[in-house]
Amino acid sequence: MINKTVSTVSEALEGVQNGMTLMLGGFGLCGIPEKAIAELVRLQVTDLTCISNNAGVDTFGLGLLLQQKQVKKMIASYVGENAEFERQMLSGEMEVELIPQGTLAERARAAQAGFPAFYTPAGYGTEVAEGKEVREFNGKMHVLEQAFDADFAFIKAWKGDEAGNLIFKGTARNFNPNMCGAAKITVVEVEELVSAGSLDPNQIHVPGIFVQRIFEGKDYEKRIEQRTVRSKT
Repeated sequence: MINKTVSTVSEALEGVQNGMTLMLGGFGLCGIPEKAIAELVRLQVTDLTCISNNAGVDTFGLGLLLQQKQVKKMIASYVGENAEFERQMLSGEMEVELIPQGTLAERARAAQAGFPAFYTPAGYGTEVAEGKEVREFNGKMHVLEQAFDADFAFIKAWKGDEAGNLIFKGTARNFNPNMCGAAKITVVEVEELVSAGSLDPNQIHVPGIFVQRIFEGKDYEKRIEQRTVRSKT
């Protein structure tokens, strides 16, 4: 029986080194690999290139890495609620590559599928297309985008089994499935780890072939990025 489980987050992140390129699932604080990020902070690895939709908030998610100046470059879709991300970007302390969300998702999926590059109309005529090859298809201009080349992909799923098969819950799915198998090593943390064969095959979102390591996390905080409440009248 295939068994890809590791017992601790430290074992799951074995091999992570300074200067690596990391992919991290999530959207804001939804579906982020909380335990992996905390371990990256503890390891104090530096000069990282991080690929993620955004960088969380100042005090949680990838914001923790930014606080410790562990990130050399962020490849993301927007700054979001992270003031430190904005400060480091505007001051030039950190290199930032902003790309459309669909392009980010597709660059991950292309790497997952083994495609080196693809054409997309997104970004044509803007700064996004500067320095890139453009080509016309059916009367519409397209920009050539390259697939990501990452060392590790860190993923958060709701349930997983020992063979690495994954189920995501609600909007926490976001960029996570596209990043599975899009790096040399995919590490998944799950809220519930079950034995192989326990999951309904028809409910599985990502098959275990895209996963190298999986572990069960405990006590997830699941913070809300921005809480809005109605005032009393």
